Amino acid sequence: MKQMIISVGREFGSGGHEIAMKLAEHYGLPLYDHNLLDEIAAKRGLDIEDLRDYDEKKRNKLLYRSVKGMNSSPSHNVAQLQFDYLKEKAASGESFVVVGRCSETILKGYKGLISIFILADLEAKVPRIMHIYNKNAEEAEALAHEKDRRRKKYHNSHCPIKWGDSRNYDVSINSTKLGINGTADMLIRYIDERRAGKKK
Repeated sequence: MKQMIISVGREFGSGGHEIAMKLAEHYGLPLYDHNLLDEIAAKRGLDIEDLRDYDEKKRNKLLYRSVKGMNSSPSHNVAQLQFDYLKEKAASGESFVVVGRCSETILKGYKGLISIFILADLEAKVPRIMHIYNKNAEEAEALAHEKDRRRKKYHNSHCPIKWGDSRNYDVSINSTKLGINGTADMLIRYIDERRAGKKK
């Protein structure tokens, strides 16, 4: 089987993680998200809690600097550990699904990469967040904005193209229109067409 790497970027509350799980299950592929840190910590003998403290945080270029390739920013170093680990897996020929981690950018050179961005209407995200995180409507909306703000800052501090910019992905899709299952089904059809090399 040819290598397939499915990168899923997502807005908070869009169902992007659940869709990524469905794609991983459908194709029988491992899913990498926060569990990347667990693997890295185990492999390198690092403290997982230290890594989690700096996971997906914006790199502040004004507070930290690089000297001879070494960076003094903990958040940058944690991000780089994950980027390097994903590159190692891709270079080994492994197929997988990865959520976030700037994967659509750092793995762009691989022919098997299919990059997806999942967004959703706020009116659909709020009830979903309320249900999953036990929040009221006001709290859920505030959490959606805060999480997306953090993801945007993290992504944009490491990547040249802005987070959510449709030009950076093969597919950008609003999960509100088809629902979680319908969106996953549509993406499977797209992925299968891509893998078959069909062109109309």
